[in-house]
Amino acid sequence: MTFDLVVRGGTVVTAGGRKRADVYVRNGLVAAVLEPGQAEAADVVVEADGRYVLPGMVDTHVHLMEPGDPTREDFPTGTRAAVRQGVTTIVEHTHSWPLTNTGRFEEKWHHIRGRSFVDYAFAAHVFPDHVGNIRRLWEAGVVFFKIFTCATHGIPAVTPEILLEVFQELSGLGAPCLVHCEDDLMTARNERRLKAEGRVDPGIVPEWRSREAELVAVGSAALLAKVTGARATVAHASSADVVDLIQRERAAGSPIAAETCPQYLYLFESEIHQHGPFRKFTPPARIRSAEEQDRMWTAFNNGWVNHLSTDHAPSTVAQKMEGSIWECHFGLPGLDTTMPLMIDAALSGRTSLERLVEAYAERPAERYGLRGKGRIAVGFDADLVVVDPSAKWQIHNDHVVSRAGWTPYAGRDVRGRVEEVLLRGRVVEDGAPTRGRFIPGPGSEPRTSFP
Repeated sequence: MTFDLVVRGGTVVTAGGRKRADVYVRNGLVAAVLEPGQAEAADVVVEADGRYVLPGMVDTHVHLMEPGDPTREDFPTGTRAAVRQGVTTIVEHTHSWPLTNTGRFEEKWHHIRGRSFVDYAFAAHVFPDHVGNIRRLWEAGVVFFKIFTCATHGIPAVTPEILLEVFQELSGLGAPCLVHCEDDLMTARNERRLKAEGRVDPGIVPEWRSREAELVAVGSAALLAKVTGARATVAHASSADVVDLIQRERAAGSPIAAETCPQYLYLFESEIHQHGPFRKFTPPARIRSAEEQDRMWTAFNNGWVNHLSTDHAPSTVAQKMEGSIWECHFGLPGLDTTMPLMIDAALSGRTSLERLVEAYAERPAERYGLRGKGRIAVGFDADLVVVDPSAKWQIHNDHVVSRAGWTPYAGRDVRGRVEEVLLRGRVVEDGAPTRGRFIPGPGSEPRTSFP
């Protein structure tokens, strides 16, 4: 029987290694991975000789602001940015329109359908007074629950006594969660002190959202995860000290895990003084020296960081400049630049392509039950990324597809480029219709109405 498509002659990269192979596709799935030269018939041939073939990346921490404030980002624009750089699956949640009940779940599902260039799933927010909605949201189809331990982005804090109740509920369901760890009492006290001092300089950001506040919240979450068995992940672990703490808690029996983002591998704390609002995100950049940067890369490479995400939370240049450093939006755009940065890191020896595939495809898909995603293996979705390792180029703001229109990595020289992307066995082309499908979470019942 003829295959629908073959990606021929490339070097296929998995978490376990790499080998030259031809990847055959039928009905949107990987049907065979064969030694080169077997010349099986296929209707479409994608030549990949001299290039790497990676699985489509799985970004499980994305904010596209819909429904909500689409002037910052919308689904068509954000997912087009994603797929152009090899991200074929996202898990999305927006703080401007938090998904806290099943009515909102249905409204969002109808709003987004037909408007995504990548496959997508939803996360829900946990509010202190909405704990009773967790089971219904899990059964409706969310893939994880986002929890804030401090009041941020208009989302209320889930303090330890409520976090215990939330973790107990999640553990009983087998539902995972992603926890933004900053201690609410400490960040609030820092804010009061800095405002009383009349501080409006950019340096308030790392003092306000301090290292100590993050470490205290991580320790509390890890302990409660151990007590309850909840499958908790620390969102955007910002430093090697945070990752070390998570590892110690894991060794003591906690099921907690670490997620990190490129900004904690690349950006230095001191950049806030020059770039102000364009380095305002939280937790802030923590790197103070080359040694600290090396420690964070080591933590990433040895697997102490479970997986990588962007925490894509864009604002335009004008929006970033609105108000003082206290009032302007938190967040960075990331979907346009994460793969270029990480491919360059792999090709330059900072990490490896195998580790990139593990951290940005395999592990996030496994952690959140995204069936058929994250691997080049028979029966998995044929989400494939062809990378040219010989390309050399410089990141510029005008390369950014996101509505943000800028990136903190502008001016960086990188090696390697995403050349072609396949979503479920079809080559993605600019201007082609949206083809993204909703992915229901593992707690949901099958529903024939999903696109």
